[in-house]
Amino acid sequence: MANKRYLFTSESVTEGHPDKMCDQISDAILDAIIAKDPPARVACECLTTNGLVVVAGEITTGCYVEIPAIARSTIRDIGYVSREIGFDYETCGVLVSIKEQSKDIAMGVDKSLETKGGEVVHEDLEKLGAGDQGLMFGYATDETPELMPMPIMFAHRLAQRLAEVRKNGTLPYLRPDGKSQVTVEYEGDKPVRVDSALVAAQHAPDVKYENIKEEIVEHVIKKVIPAEYIDNNTKYYVNPTGRFVIGGPQGDTGLTGRKIIIDTYGGSARHGGGCFSGKDPTKVDRSGGYMMRYVAKNIVAARLARRCEVQVAYAIGVARPLSVMVNTFGTGRVPDEQINKIIEKCFDFRPGMIIKYLGLRRPLYKQVAAYGHFGRTELNLPWEETDKVQILIKEAGI
Repeated sequence: MANKRYLFTSESVTEGHPDKMCDQISDAILDAIIAKDPPARVACECLTTNGLVVVAGEITTGCYVEIPAIARSTIRDIGYVSREIGFDYETCGVLVSIKEQSKDIAMGVDKSLETKGGEVVHEDLEKLGAGDQGLMFGYATDETPELMPMPIMFAHRLAQRLAEVRKNGTLPYLRPDGKSQVTVEYEGDKPVRVDSALVAAQHAPDVKYENIKEEIVEHVIKKVIPAEYIDNNTKYYVNPTGRFVIGGPQGDTGLTGRKIIIDTYGGSARHGGGCFSGKDPTKVDRSGGYMMRYVAKNIVAARLARRCEVQVAYAIGVARPLSVMVNTFGTGRVPDEQINKIIEKCFDFRPGMIIKYLGLRRPLYKQVAAYGHFGRTELNLPWEETDKVQILIKEAGI
């Protein structure tokens, strides 16, 4: 885009948003199962509405976990602890409908898996087939230290800060539901200023709107957005309708997997359409998406490009991907075709080898079910490592 000026917007939601509640419940159940039974097959979906949580899906495991208790503890940790705020973890209904994974699907995935009484005897990860067909994208950009797009990083931080000031008592009238949105002005591919910041925060009914707006601007927005990106034309929007008392599952039905753009790159990169939450890593929506982020981040960290998007595609039951594609949007120091050959040499995209290399069969997932799966430098996530930088530089000959 040369030096063209344009605006780009990304949004996030708090952990108390009903869709994010469902993602966290699904991933809390996944974490509990793979902590006991790492090779378990899990596809766990959740729905929540006024006073009710429904957990459904396909789970094949030799262990037992108390699903209603996991759901209730997750809701409690989020902050829905009384009827007065619209949802109570103790009195809500929890319905569970779980069946085993289809044998037709399992047959395509674990041809090399032998079991005896539910115990894994042998599993050849090199031959593990993809758990489904599909395409996944990874992305990285040098516009932030996390190598993530600036709009989604600021949106996540606003949502996290909203939860923080609620939980630490700075703004005790806040309730768990909330959303954020940030519009960044770019010149070419460089962010130059924040044009607007929006926060929608659920609150107690007896608080004046003027107080809410003033305190959220002061304690949330200005604590997150660096001063160098704010100018006299930056606009702040707080609860634009003027009132946000009814929220969470009382105000809106939640579903697992309905915030896939928030989970990834805020719209700055393309998306294959599959969600992450509630899926064990044989599902390539999850493992493939994480691997593509790992590859793209290492390419940008190695300064082979300033921006990088990587796509992979799989067929169910087939280990090797159908295609791998790199796009550096004209920012590469070497041609995209050369980078494509380098990554196919330096990375193994077979699902079983992704699982092995990134160590994905452990309880990693609830912690990323809110505020994004990528750019989370505080969490020590394997797909955020940049340990391939030197080998990429060497292979590129720069």
